[in-house]
Amino acid sequence: MQLSEIRIAARYCGPPEAGNGGYVAGLLAGFATESVSIRLQARSPLDMPLAVHAGDQGVVELRDGATLIATAWPQTLELDVPTAPNFDVAAEAATRYRGLRDHPCPGCFVCGADRADGLRIFAGALAHEGQECVAAVWTPDASLAGTRGRVRPEFLWAALDCPGYFALVPDFRPMLLGSLAGRVEAEVRVGEPCVVLGWRLGIEGRKHRAGTALYGADGRCVARMAATWIELRSAGFDGA
Repeated sequence: MQLSEIRIAARYCGPPEAGNGGYVAGLLAGFATESVSIRLQARSPLDMPLAVHAGDQGVVELRDGATLIATAWPQTLELDVPTAPNFDVAAEAATRYRGLRDHPCPGCFVCGADRADGLRIFAGALAHEGQECVAAVWTPDASLAGTRGRVRPEFLWAALDCPGYFALVPDFRPMLLGSLAGRVEAEVRVGEPCVVLGWRLGIEGRKHRAGTALYGADGRCVARMAATWIELRSAGFDGA
């Protein structure tokens, strides 16, 4: 059964001609339960009508005609997160963001340095609570607002996407976001200074797992995500 029709605006791209994976997942999560897992199966085209379908047992699908783009299903997320780094410490880590010097996808809505209208989440290296992490700061602007001056949930999902990639790789090896499990736990106000943290969870073959967390101005975790990134066999970059 079709629930709705959505469009991924060109502003919200990851690679130049496809939606940012975290943003797309966040939109689909809005049709599912509070805590969901999402498998990304194809790139989402921009500025095209996409159908959201309801399946059995809470499953929700995003389709472009016959092409299955993503599937979401209810799943409790079990992910312990570190305490929040200090905002100034995270801001200093952001100055070490590799994408400021060179970036395989500089137009990415989340982490692209060329995007004045993007989230500009620049996650740089940080040693935190005994492990190597990446951290960034983010102050969401009014263009991301939903009701009552709160940031729309899909942008919280987007904020947790790219820092996971930068937590995993010491270089820009090509990887794709394959699946993610996330949960938004609290609201974020427009203009609220936030911290984003990413860290490695493990590796199994070409599958690399990362955790990410978003912290509000008071230091509490407002959203968390566990993601699996797939290392590509080819040498060419194929998206972040």
